[in-house]
Amino acid sequence: MPPRPPEDPILGAGAAAALWQALGPERWPLPWQVLPEGTALVGGAVRDGLLGRLGPRPDLDLVVRVEAIDLCRHLAERLGGQAVVLDRERSIARLVIRGWTVDLARQVGDTLEDDLRRRDFRINALALPLANEPSLLDPTGGLGDLSRRQVVAVAEQNLLDDPLRLLRGLRLSSQLDFELEERTWSWILLHHGLLQEVAPERVLGELEKLAASPLGHRDLELARCSGLLEPWVSGGPGADLAALSLGRARSCGLSPQESHAALPLARLAALFDSPALERLRSSRKLQGRCGRLRRWCQRLGASADQAKAELETMEEAERLALHRQLEADLPALALQLPPELAEVWMERWRDPGDPLFHPRPPLDGRALQRELGLSASPSWGS
Repeated sequence: MPPRPPEDPILGAGAAAALWQALGPERWPLPWQVLPEGTALVGGAVRDGLLGRLGPRPDLDLVVRVEAIDLCRHLAERLGGQAVVLDRERSIARLVIRGWTVDLARQVGDTLEDDLRRRDFRINALALPLANEPSLLDPTGGLGDLSRRQVVAVAEQNLLDDPLRLLRGLRLSSQLDFELEERTWSWILLHHGLLQEVAPERVLGELEKLAASPLGHRDLELARCSGLLEPWVSGGPGADLAALSLGRARSCGLSPQESHAALPLARLAALFDSPALERLRSSRKLQGRCGRLRRWCQRLGASADQAKAELETMEEAERLALHRQLEADLPALALQLPPELAEVWMERWRDPGDPLFHPRPPLDGRALQRELGLSASPSWGS
């Protein structure tokens, strides 16, 4: 589901108390009082709570002063959840309980402030210690960045400690519609080549989040231009990323739900072919969907006018193949069509009985059984 629309940010006096109320700890799947003394909520839930962007079940990231894996297992046994070890060396674990995820990480450094100063971006280096009288901890200036709507790295070395953060900066900028601070952007440009040292699965995870963000078309293009995606981006042309915006989806007649499904797929297919996604360790299903969409986008041409002209001259058999191969993902292709044609296509696609947009063979095994009075048998087709 897309995030809840932003409300008024909580950045003035009394921010900690207002944030605590917005977080609604009484709704959490575990009482915060069962956690060890000194536990603090950090990261995205604090940031999004201050920005008024919390969903109904925000992911809770907690820093604890004890061994987090042991604590997670204890809580899972006590409260009926499931413990998942995320990083044994750094003692990070996830508690999955009643539809929530609660990540527990052992504090790095002697103090919570030390831990926060090792984080990626200042808007993520905010903490809310769990206590009866909550107070915000902001050792790097993240509250000011929220007010200025900027993404600012805590330090250059922090980006190098985990090069995935180079891509995450663009993802945060896209999700929040924030500006990347100039020096932070220069560090991303300088060290872009380090991203290839990160596990491909982690890179793909960030790319999928970026592709799903409202401004994903803008910041995926920045990622490509910066060189971050050089090890994976495909050489042949895909669809025009600049055209894959929410505004474009609306003009083509896609509903919000259809846009939410179609835009991420179209954006990924514009950048990556099947072999590139295989190198990113994606699922075979995603490789197939992007590969088919990319081939048809290339077949129809680079512009909406070209696509219309190609469709007008396309042989019947080829047109049928298009709808067979892209039956489930046709909205992603519709983004490449002229809006007036895309709207017609979407109306027909929404009709499950349309014989062209949802082609079915004239006969199938069940129809033969029914018409000929035959029972099911493993010998059929032998």
